[in-house]
Amino acid sequence: MAMPVAGVPTEAPAAQIPAGHALARVGRAIRSNRKAAAGTVLLAIFVLVALFPWVIARDSPTADAYPPQLPVSTAHLLGTNHYGQDLFAQVVWGTRNVLIVSIVVGLATTGLAVLIGVAAAYLGGAWDGTLGVLTDVLLVIPLFPLLIIIAGYAHGETTIVLIMAITLTSWSYTARQLRSQALTLRSRDFLVAAKVRGERSLYVIVMEVIPTMTSLIVASFLTNALYAVLLASSLQFIGLGDPNTVSWGTTLYWAQNNAALQTGEPLWAIAPGACIALLGAAFALLNYAFDEIGNPALRPTSKPARRSRRVRNA
Repeated sequence: MAMPVAGVPTEAPAAQIPAGHALARVGRAIRSNRKAAAGTVLLAIFVLVALFPWVIARDSPTADAYPPQLPVSTAHLLGTNHYGQDLFAQVVWGTRNVLIVSIVVGLATTGLAVLIGVAAAYLGGAWDGTLGVLTDVLLVIPLFPLLIIIAGYAHGETTIVLIMAITLTSWSYTARQLRSQALTLRSRDFLVAAKVRGERSLYVIVMEVIPTMTSLIVASFLTNALYAVLLASSLQFIGLGDPNTVSWGTTLYWAQNNAALQTGEPLWAIAPGACIALLGAAFALLNYAFDEIGNPALRPTSKPARRSRRVRNA
């Protein structure tokens, strides 16, 4: 214990938790939760496929170098489509575009929602009223029809346009959640102490408020990434994405245009659809798992009675 100096007691510096220990705790939490473990494994597989697609699929996804409508074989694991393109290569190479859209939209949407929601709650007054009106307007507008209008006017130029359209229209619900959470923190002692010290509002928001909401922010990111996968694939499926981009949504678009299910090419539609479902399941499982890890009330309870009976029987 440090000795007081000039009448002011000095405390020993708080022990800093190394980053490695924090990562180890997260790793133990994921291993102990079946949903988190399953979601992590699924997401890791998709990330590896997106990073190294040429290792898994040697063929070009856009080269029509094979006879059309070849059946499943060792050379073509999913056969070829109506244009003579290898379907397995299209699914593998399309993973990168889907993950880029989901991660970028998830980060951008969550970051925008954090800034708007937390700032509105902490600043209050006219700021809260103005940002609240903007959030409410976006909440009452149906999201997917709005995206169809924006993407239609943009003529599906690039993936960047798709990312911007989803980001600018999808942050309102997350901002409302974060604002409600931040309102419960306004009267906490550590925020009052920061105000007394004369800290700037930006410093208090970034360094004091946001770190206390980490679990909710992570869950919001996973939710936004999940919806980004569904929204982007849906827009690409109806022809409002870039048709020349190799993605699961554009693969479904060309499969639907060529009536794949009716012409004996079901894998052309089933394979990318199954990948969308599996990636969505990975994000959903991680989201549920983080809810259980961060909220003790949602954790599964043990059964002491059954354990005591086993001990008596032994």
